[in-house]
Amino acid sequence: MELQIYEIKKMDLRDGIVIDGFPSVGLVSSIVANYLIERLNLEQIAIVDSPYFPALALIRNGVPHSPVRIYGGELEGKVKIAVFVSEFQIPTSLLKPLASLMLDWADEQKIDIVVTPEGLIQEEKKDKVTVYGIASTEYAKKKIPPNVVEFGEGVITGVTGVLLTEGRKRGTDVIALLAEAHPDYPDARAAGRIVEILNEMMSGIKVDPKPLYEEAEKIEKNIATLREQAARVKRVPKDYIYA
Repeated sequence: MELQIYEIKKMDLRDGIVIDGFPSVGLVSSIVANYLIERLNLEQIAIVDSPYFPALALIRNGVPHSPVRIYGGELEGKVKIAVFVSEFQIPTSLLKPLASLMLDWADEQKIDIVVTPEGLIQEEKKDKVTVYGIASTEYAKKKIPPNVVEFGEGVITGVTGVLLTEGRKRGTDVIALLAEAHPDYPDARAAGRIVEILNEMMSGIKVDPKPLYEEAEKIEKNIATLREQAARVKRVPKDYIYA
């Protein structure tokens, strides 16, 4: 499958961290990726291109952007970070080639760890979002903060699933962080919880998750209002509706 990375700006990312920001359940990974890019003022350093990507350009502030981009930066001389981000759902046929490309690039950059945030379908609403962790190697496992619950049994699909299996096969250090998320709307609350976990992994670099939680409250209130309105419509007598 033809995939290629085009470098825009050279950046030393040795011993850094790579974040996967491809869409997942509740758009958790996409929200996390875009939030980190904005809050950390990361620069676009490369694009990923393929003839199999959708024929579109993402326009922001009058500037066209490719569907898949890589941003990077060095934070206060402490942490080097690169973020892959996309706004479109990756076709199934591209999942393995894209994950392999990410790992190849991470190896070339001599990255320390690849982190893939993911939404995990939430069966019921909870006050506290639980985050589960899976590691491809023993080294990666030691990097997972102690307040992350080990994911013991289950199936992980998409880019995250491929990164984990490929990472284990190659001996590349990959961590999946799975946050309980609602599948029917963008779950900023789950993304905020992932950001809190990443703060613990980024050696003194702190990204404030509060705006994400505030956004989550707005979304949840709007959904509650819409559901209440829908319930009222259902209770209206048919004779009244068709009068």
